[in-house]
Amino acid sequence: MSDEGMRLLAAALALFPLFGVAVALGKIFSDWLSSLARNPRAAETMQPIGLLGFALTEAIALFALIVAFIILFVG
Repeated sequence: MSDEGMRLLAAALALFPLFGVAVALGKIFSDWLSSLARNPRAAETMQPIGLLGFALTEAIALFALIVAFIILFVG
């Protein structure tokens, strides 16, 4: 396999964490909305925690994307 093929394969493998991020974001928002439906008065307490979970989970996706771009364009 050529160097270009190996770089493309490595970049594709670097994007596998995006599947986990998609599942985790769905789980975060699903649980967040169901808990708000059960207890609406807790919305202001739960909003910062939910947004923090979203931001940290999304950061994993951004790191994976950056690594894939580095593999593609720097190597």
